[in-house]
Amino acid sequence: MNVISIEEQSFYELLDKIYEHFEKEYGKQEPEWVDEKEAMQILNIRSKSTLSNYRNQDLIRFSQSSRKLILYHKPSLIAFIESHANI
Repeated sequence: MNVISIEEQSFYELLDKIYEHFEKEYGKQEPEWVDEKEAMQILNIRSKSTLSNYRNQDLIRFSQSSRKLILYHKPSLIAFIESHANI
């Protein structure tokens, strides 16, 4: 068995480089599901009733795990915007 010893400062510098590498390689993953506030920001709407109408018409994908907690599928929000874009 081989033992490698390095100075404490060198060890932490190595850890920083590893962290930077992984962050650059994999990036920060954005959440796939967002809350009502963020969904409204993405869609650029101010009315909760408009968001509710989109839900009721099955225009956007959502998940409702409890009566008050509704999460919105971010890719479906972006797809909704793209589907209404004029070329």
